[in-house]
Amino acid sequence: MPRLITYNVHRCVGVDRRLDIDRVAAVIAEHEPDIVCLQELDVGRARTGHVDQAQAIADRLSMSFRFHPAMAVESELYGDAILTHRPEVLVRTGVLPTLVGVPGLEPRGALWSRIDIDGVPLNVINTHLGLVPREQRLQAAALAGRDWVGACDGAAILTGDFNATSLTRPYQILNRRLSDAQRLLGLRPSVKTFPSGFPAIRIDHLFVSPQVRPIQVFAPFSPLARMASDHLPLVFDFELQPA
Repeated sequence: MPRLITYNVHRCVGVDRRLDIDRVAAVIAEHEPDIVCLQELDVGRARTGHVDQAQAIADRLSMSFRFHPAMAVESELYGDAILTHRPEVLVRTGVLPTLVGVPGLEPRGALWSRIDIDGVPLNVINTHLGLVPREQRLQAAALAGRDWVGACDGAAILTGDFNATSLTRPYQILNRRLSDAQRLLGLRPSVKTFPSGFPAIRIDHLFVSPQVRPIQVFAPFSPLARMASDHLPLVFDFELQPA
């Protein structure tokens, strides 16, 4: 049974303010995923020692990776990645729309890999939305549109940190296009991931196409997971069904 983890790693700085890539990799490795979707990675940034965090985590997990820099300042990059030990091809990376004339908004983006799961292609889109609701609505509409989810053929998972709960319009835009894995499972209460020490908010989501059958969703709550990032990882087991 394939397993995916989505995880906002907070540039590998834990709630104790300690930078520790090994700790983040250990949290992931404990659950032996096939696919890992990471948000908030630093690549070559002075603040985290000029390390390529996507490469470093992938090396520790013996996985290949695809990285998309949502933000680039000269040689310093910040963004999201998809890691896997399965055969894969990169389909698309891109920026997401933002609000014009609003200062201080971080650029946001998404990346899409097609991953071979025992001969069945699975489209995996990883993203990290902004913090302003109007901006989130634009970004959710773009992801639901023809360039992203609308262009997926067959099984698809859209995941990441959406910075939006299930009561918000951005969530509803995406849930009309795909299905929330937690709701398909009827999880009550829902699995929450933020903040890691006392997870009370559900802003990390898993949206799936009809060909993806959820088996279980859980968030590890070990001492290591509670410390390694300000989010808990969200673990998703699933099966792929015929179209």
